[in-house]
Amino acid sequence: MGNFSFLNPEFLWLFILIPIAIIWFLLKRNQQSATLKMSSTAGFQNSESLLVKLRPCLYVFRILALSSLIIALARPRTVDISNQTKTTKGIDIVMAIDVSGSMLAKDLKPNRMEALKRVAGDFVEERPNDRIGLVLYASEAYTKTPVTSDKAIILEAIKGIKYDTVLQDGTGIGMGLATAVNRLKDSKAKSRVIILMTDGVNNAGFIEPETAADIAKQYGIKVYTIGIGTNGMAESPYQYAPNGSLMFKMQKVEIDEKLMKNIARKTDGTYFRATSNDKLAEIYNAINKLETTEIQELKFYDYDEKYRAFVLFAGFLLLLEVGLRNTVYRSFI
Repeated sequence: MGNFSFLNPEFLWLFILIPIAIIWFLLKRNQQSATLKMSSTAGFQNSESLLVKLRPCLYVFRILALSSLIIALARPRTVDISNQTKTTKGIDIVMAIDVSGSMLAKDLKPNRMEALKRVAGDFVEERPNDRIGLVLYASEAYTKTPVTSDKAIILEAIKGIKYDTVLQDGTGIGMGLATAVNRLKDSKAKSRVIILMTDGVNNAGFIEPETAADIAKQYGIKVYTIGIGTNGMAESPYQYAPNGSLMFKMQKVEIDEKLMKNIARKTDGTYFRATSNDKLAEIYNAINKLETTEIQELKFYDYDEKYRAFVLFAGFLLLLEVGLRNTVYRSFI
């Protein structure tokens, strides 16, 4: 009954009259029939006909009719509420993720790549009203998923990120950024954002990061840059073992923070440094708050009026009472 309501509930106060009417009937019922005074009724058989016994039903009909009219005056109705959300300021986001071998370093747990995948997946789930795309890069770059509103596709693509030999190892920051810009340059969204992540220095590719940043600025695309890795040393892969598995050793973490800061500053973005799993999660939360989407929620109310049934029921009872009073009970006062 959560969707049942009254338009004019103040009329329900009229139910106070019902007990008064009942009390009045009980006090006056002996005056409703003609009486004959006799010194003795011993010679008469003391029996009442069925019609006499049912006569109080006329008053019951009137009380029920009055109750139905009161409910009808209160306008009972049911309401069906449907919600529709309308995004008034959509955002298109492309995440450009470094998938070079150094992303397997174990300074983040279990490694940088897996930590990033978990946090990026949470970020996508918290952006239900935006379109998101995915670009992967090492020495070269490619679009793994174009900008789409289908979050299931994006989440599946993020889960499938892994280090392999499809891309030649290296870090082409300019290549990754340029590919992400290419995904967004024709977007009609009110706001376009790139989240550029790397754990190294630009050492591959034929597009300079500064050139890619200039192109992003020209198209009005904001770039948030994230440097992933602890300060100092990290357990990183350095060669393959004879059995084909990767071998790790402690190596110095090198991130071109000056370059990442310049890219962010040039495009009106922000540079972040993720030195732990918690810090990486905090960075994505910060970006989530910086890039908000305005949403307008529309509610549609479909009312179904129920008072007509009560009016018809009251009318039927009144007609029944009047009919019986003027036919079967006509002889009674």
